[in-house]
Amino acid sequence: MKICIRFFLELVCLLAFVLALAFSSTGCKDAQSATENSMPQPCVLALAAQAGENSIDREIRHWQQRSPSDKSEVLNISLEQLGWKYIEKARATYDPGYFKLAEACAVCLQSKNAQPKPEAMLLRGHALHQMHKFKDAESVARELVKARGLSFDYGLLGDALMEQGKLPEATQAYQEMMNQKPNLQAYSRAAHIRWLTGDVRGAAKLAMMAARAGSLQDAESTAWAYSRLALYEWQLGQSENARHALKIAQEMQPNYAPALLVKGRMLLAENKANEAASVLKQAAELNPLPDYQWTLAEALRAAGNEAEALKVEAEMLAKGSQDDPRTLSVFLATRSEQAEKALRLAQQEIAVRADVFTYDALAWALLAVGNTEEAKSALKQALASGTTDARLFYHAGVISKAAGKKADAHRYFKQAYSNRQMLLPSEQEGLARQMAAA
Repeated sequence: MKICIRFFLELVCLLAFVLALAFSSTGCKDAQSATENSMPQPCVLALAAQAGENSIDREIRHWQQRSPSDKSEVLNISLEQLGWKYIEKARATYDPGYFKLAEACAVCLQSKNAQPKPEAMLLRGHALHQMHKFKDAESVARELVKARGLSFDYGLLGDALMEQGKLPEATQAYQEMMNQKPNLQAYSRAAHIRWLTGDVRGAAKLAMMAARAGSLQDAESTAWAYSRLALYEWQLGQSENARHALKIAQEMQPNYAPALLVKGRMLLAENKANEAASVLKQAAELNPLPDYQWTLAEALRAAGNEAEALKVEAEMLAKGSQDDPRTLSVFLATRSEQAEKALRLAQQEIAVRADVFTYDALAWALLAVGNTEEAKSALKQALASGTTDARLFYHAGVISKAAGKKADAHRYFKQAYSNRQMLLPSEQEGLARQMAAA
């Protein structure tokens, strides 16, 4: 279903009649019938038949049962709930195609209401944010805050601003969210802001509050909170606390890719390469994004499985430009391969996602092509918020050294070394070489 959905959504933007290619014969008939009844195109997309037999799939079909011609409030609720189920499905399957279906629900819902519908705006804003259309999401969120101004409206605004590197504005939005409703979602966002601004202990404290505010009724969000808590605890050197948090995350949400990624990274840092590779393989199969694949390749190589590592990297190179251009850019620049492509990907990403880590990717790629002066400028932006991240400090040290700033390089290398467990093996080796040479 994952491949079909993504293939379908790429084609539907070009020609409406190819809707039938993405669904079963029953779904084709449903879509054709809906088109013949002159339904708006987003409604065709939202209500086309879905396969699958798990609980989310059954709920999706439940909310699709209302007649497309019904203009009652019941249909409004059905379309809204359907959209959120598509978002839940996307998070469960790691298939971004379902975010497009969620957006279609929002547009369909608005088309059936003469006045702006806040429920449709919130749903569409979240879908846009998840599809990395951050400026569009910000526009929707600002309109929504002005029209209604509820807790989740401010949360959406903060998310869109944060991804664009507008941390002071994002912090204000999150604070308003917290003032209205201090819950898991608010605590998680506050924790991330604390981490981005260098307060790792504060981030861990807020992440614990977020995790404790969760429940089985929102298992995925709770598992996410515990996974982030594990990452913060690990960075603080509290490995036992991190492992405990990961255990709870996996109990809340079995086979949860973010938790498996952190667990695999921890095992890799402990030189348990074979165990790490096993865990990371499962994580990458669930969520085949460059971040997961790069970490898996490092574990496979550390375990002596070079052929399999090269295979994983080939898959990452084939699809990474579309799935996660920023991480692929960092990978290429780290490997000193295809430097021009690394720079192009970073520049492509900075146009829509001007946060700390995108500026870091840009600085790293600029250095890879030999443009040290511009790399220094981008690095300044990457360091501006005070984020304490080992990879960021490692890059800062290398760039400073290339620029002849030996004292700065030494300081950054020392900061990276203090959290070297957070680096991948190849990065740790690079850091060791740089420090030895310095």
